[in-house]
Amino acid sequence: MPTIDLTTPPPAPVGLLDALPRRVSLTLSELRFVAGRAGGAPLPFDLQEHDEAPALEGRLGPMASADEAAAYRTALATLRDPMDTLERRGLLRDGQVDDGIIGAVGLLATPTLALDLDVVADAVQAKAWHRQSGGAVATLSTADGIVFELTWFANDHWPAELGRVAVIPEDLVLRDSAVPDGIDLPYELLDAAVEAAHGRRTDLLPVLVAQHSGMVRDGDRRPLPDAEVVAALTALESETQGRLRALVADVSSTATTVVGVVSWVLLADGWRALRPHQEGSLARITLRRAEPGALAPDLAPVLAEVSS
Repeated sequence: MPTIDLTTPPPAPVGLLDALPRRVSLTLSELRFVAGRAGGAPLPFDLQEHDEAPALEGRLGPMASADEAAAYRTALATLRDPMDTLERRGLLRDGQVDDGIIGAVGLLATPTLALDLDVVADAVQAKAWHRQSGGAVATLSTADGIVFELTWFANDHWPAELGRVAVIPEDLVLRDSAVPDGIDLPYELLDAAVEAAHGRRTDLLPVLVAQHSGMVRDGDRRPLPDAEVVAALTALESETQGRLRALVADVSSTATTVVGVVSWVLLADGWRALRPHQEGSLARITLRRAEPGALAPDLAPVLAEVSS
């Protein structure tokens, strides 16, 4: 398997078309039609039989209510015949689906590496599937389970495409955060603090922090006073307005092997990358400010395990 480099900028393109990944929007009915024409290629998500619930039920957040499921069925019922819409858009000629689309759907079904991404930013919930094999990548993404974006490109363009996944919606208002740009703490403390917050027992935070006094550091590895740690943990719970989870798996054989998971959390001022590490026998985790373009470098070590 060729090495996948997500840290080096792509070489200068030979021509304009080489610089642009190709992308097309497809409705669920069009996507199903294309998959059928691609030899019945399986799609990277589970479809509910008879469209009784959203195609991504349980994948894009909480289970849909009866009203939401009904609205989804109504939306599907309004979709036009896929042969007609694909022909009108020039994606189906003489009964043949565009070769690029067929190839992309085929790659989605037969990759060697799979990357599944779940993103939540306030009220926006999205799912993306990235599939790689050889020198090519195909991706499928959606925010509603009705309209999908299908994209395909060479490996060189993968870092930029990953950056698109982490772009924060323009209508999401950001503000200053009480969580330091960098903070490193014992995983046990973070886990206990999250549990206390979920149980509405924030009064336990000073006790938990006191049990780990001097063990929480800022980005320069300086110990933080207990009061600042309590404030940071309180803000971490109150400010969280989204998350990003990327799961990497080796699917080159019949048995899928999960290689690793990368997680980010969206706070008041933007993303923080969560990076677990060991310090002796102590499991720790670092939360560090991250821009969308940092997702590719964050994933690079995980992908290296597959491509090495």
